[in-house]
Amino acid sequence: MRLSTRGRFAINAMIDLALRDPHCPVPLSDLALRHGISLSYLEQVFAKLRQHGLVESTRGPGGGYTLGFRGDAITVADIVVAIEGTAPSLQADDAQGAASPADMTQTLWEQLHTALMEHMRTISLRSLALEQRAKGFAVQDRKARKKGILKNPASLVQRPSAPNSVFALGQWLPHKV
Repeated sequence: MRLSTRGRFAINAMIDLALRDPHCPVPLSDLALRHGISLSYLEQVFAKLRQHGLVESTRGPGGGYTLGFRGDAITVADIVVAIEGTAPSLQADDAQGAASPADMTQTLWEQLHTALMEHMRTISLRSLALEQRAKGFAVQDRKARKKGILKNPASLVQRPSAPNSVFALGQWLPHKV
């Protein structure tokens, strides 16, 4: 079994979500900046994670992604299966009678794949997040964006009542006929 770059990015992003406040959605744009990943690439990854119920999305301003309903029970195996899919079956072709040279190690690869998946099922996302906190990882607070009406309205500019041109001065001065 080979873990693709997409699978590694998914695990990193899920650890990032687990480290954040569970009630505050994390925008994908923030994740993309922190991890140096393309936003469109992350959207593809999170679409698969959402289909498997590992993350939940919130739309609108202040929206983003949070861990899914299983939060603490998510394992590395769940993430890998969601992203990579199930491994193709490595069944030998019984019609040939004798095993081909490519099939000689089939049992070995099946056993290694099974052992690796079993090990990944023992590693929870929560344990990975706690490990990062123990290493001193600190979550940076998100800056609140100022939108809407300003707290202190801008003062109006006082315009002088004097004319601003020669023609306006002629109209402003009293006319003596």
